[in-house]
Amino acid sequence: MENSNHQTILSRTIVIVTSILVFLLSIELMGISINEMTGGMVESISTVTANPFIGLFIGLLSTALLQSSSTTTSITVATVASGALSLQNAIPIVLGANIGTTITSTIISMSYISKHKEFRRAVAAGTSHDFFNILTVLLLFPFEIKYHFLERISAHISSSIHISTEYTATWKSFGITSIFESFSEWIVSVFGPLLTLLLGIILLFACIKFISKWLYKSLIGRTKDQFENVVFKNKYRAFGWGLVITSVAQSSSLTTSLIVPLVATGKVKIKKAFQFILGANIGTTITALLAAIFQSEAAISLAIVHLLFNLTGVLVFFTVPYLSKVPVYLAKKMGTLTTRVRLVGFAYIFLAFFLLPFTLIYISQSTEKSTDPVEVRTED
Repeated sequence: MENSNHQTILSRTIVIVTSILVFLLSIELMGISINEMTGGMVESISTVTANPFIGLFIGLLSTALLQSSSTTTSITVATVASGALSLQNAIPIVLGANIGTTITSTIISMSYISKHKEFRRAVAAGTSHDFFNILTVLLLFPFEIKYHFLERISAHISSSIHISTEYTATWKSFGITSIFESFSEWIVSVFGPLLTLLLGIILLFACIKFISKWLYKSLIGRTKDQFENVVFKNKYRAFGWGLVITSVAQSSSLTTSLIVPLVATGKVKIKKAFQFILGANIGTTITALLAAIFQSEAAISLAIVHLLFNLTGVLVFFTVPYLSKVPVYLAKKMGTLTTRVRLVGFAYIFLAFFLLPFTLIYISQSTEKSTDPVEVRTED
């Protein structure tokens, strides 16, 4: 029995270590390929993302399509590390990704449409994640545009922990990071930057999905029946478990989706489920931090921005008594409204996650074109 337990621990350790190595390799592949591809495209990328609203909706839309904020933030980190995207322009993309990731739990809640009471509770559970991130963006995004406080604080933190370009370069010359860099450069030379970029994205997405599903089975599988009793005993335990499980699984979409059926069937109250969601929003930042390891100072700053954004939102909606009730109140109202008019839920998903971002990106681009200075030629 003891040998069997040791073998199980060893096999799980190997799986986790291998998954992390593949994850880091995918970041290296994307970083080098983006660097190769954007030699003459840096200016155009900067122009597209210079409008913070466009950046916000790009992050929202891409995450809604991928259903993984971890993938979006990791790709953004790799792009910043390559120098193709500035920290300032990347921040709105990460903020948008926080909204886009909530689509998964909302879609899952729609599966209860045939059951009246369960549908109302399911929609409330699914959209509570939406409203938390939407309200946090509404709260912080205007201040970031005007004062760039997330950018400044993150830059100060990354510099204060003495992570410099020289240190990163020195560290990369040793060990596994040097192997990854050499291997990635070889892949680019053989397949070209475009195919290498696609390979990196596929590896990243597959790695995150594999880790989340494998850890779900390992952590929860056998104790699924007792899950609600262990995790949701009180709000602090719910918050802690949301943080821990999401940190390990690297997917807030997965962990927040777990609570939808629990709330729908009445096993867990939405208030405790919301505390779990708050913890999950802190836990999901581990992916960006992991992706930024051994990267540039700007990439590390972006990962810290992701952490600061979610941490600030949690502090506001976890500690302030009246504000903590707002997301849950709005989610309950959405559940009631959607139960009365079933089409509302589907219209909300389509409008909030797809039509609105597309429309606003189009309007923003059209406005910029109309305000561009027109060159006037004069004849001699």
